[in-house]
Order: sequence, then C-alpha cells, then structure tokens
Amino acid sequence: MKTDLKKQITSYSARRGVFEIVDVPPLRYLMIDGHGDPNAQPYADAVSTLFPVAYRLKFMSKKELDRDYVVMPLEAQWWSEEMAAFTSDRDKSRWDWTAMILVPEWTTDDQFERTRAIAANAPALDELRLETLTEGRCVQTLHLGPFDEEGPVLERMHQEFIPVQDLRMTGRHHEIYLSDIRRTDPTKLRTILRQPVE
Repeated sequence: MKTDLKKQITSYSARRGVFEIVDVPPLRYLMIDGHGDPNAQPYADAVSTLFPVAYRLKFMSKKELDRDYVVMPLEAQWWSEEMAAFTSDRDKSRWDWTAMILVPEWTTDDQFERTRAIAANAPALDELRLETLTEGRCVQTLHLGPFDEEGPVLERMHQEFIPVQDLRMTGRHHEIYLSDIRRTDPTKLRTILRQPVE
C-alpha cells in the first residue's frame, strides 16, 4: 500500500470560494530558495532538482524501509517587500521564493545526504536543503484557474477575511500546486492558497 500524505494531512484539502482557518502541523520539506520571475531559469532549475531528489527518496524508502508513498506536489512560498507585488501589481521580478516538496516524517538526514550524492547532475543541488516548516494557524482556499488570476482572491483573503476574523498575517504566502502545469489547461489549474496568521 502506498501512503498518500495528501489524504492524511487535512490541510492539503481546500474548497473553492471558501476561506477556511486550519492548523498546519510541522512538516518536512525539500527546499530551494530563489528570487525573481518563476518563469525564469533559476525557478526551473529548482523544480528540476526537487523532483528527481524527491523520487529518489521515495525509491530509497521503499527499498530500505518497505514504506512506499506518493510523491507530493510542488509547493512554493512567495514574498516581497510590498504585498502589492502579489495582489495588484503582480510584479514577478520583485518576488522571492522557496520552491519545495513535502517528504514523509520518517525521511532521515542520512537518506537525504545519500540521495544528494547520487543526484549530482541536478542543476540546483548546492542550494537544496531538508528543513522542517512550522506554519501553525493558516487561512487557505482553493483557486481554480491561471496563476495570474490569483490577485483578487488574495486581496479578499488579506484585506477582508483575515481582518474580520481578528487575525493578522505572520508568515509567507504559500501555494500548493495540485495540478501538473505541463498537462493541465490553465483554466483548470487547482492551487491551494495559504496564508499563516495569528
């Protein structure tokens, strides 16, 4: 039996058109930091590094621990000095990001280091790390459609829902890409939009 963490971690489910408050447990991710437009080469290099390493970890887990699992989707944290760069301006050249993929909690540092050693040709391997992310309380919703149409949804989340709930934003904007961008019509892309709050 393959473990599907999307089905086990309740915060990997969201509803379109509904802002929900969720508590996200500490989770371990493969991570790579970068800056600028996600359509540029550094982001592509990050993605081209994360997936091969994630799959090698999966195969190692299956072989050594007899624990198979579904490789999780790509995720990313996004931030900028000015929030308008996300919501109204959508100036991607001003964005900072961390591209990441969730791994099971039983993934060890030793497995990670051994996987790095056999993925030597990955373009952004030097920037890759394994780290626990603690987000805690978050507001999230499901966005259906192109990434560039997220702005109005984020404005409602940031300026209407969060203040009305007597909350304030704390951590970085977080997106979970449930669809394969290479094979999905942009109008049908499914993305969880998440904002840590307190």
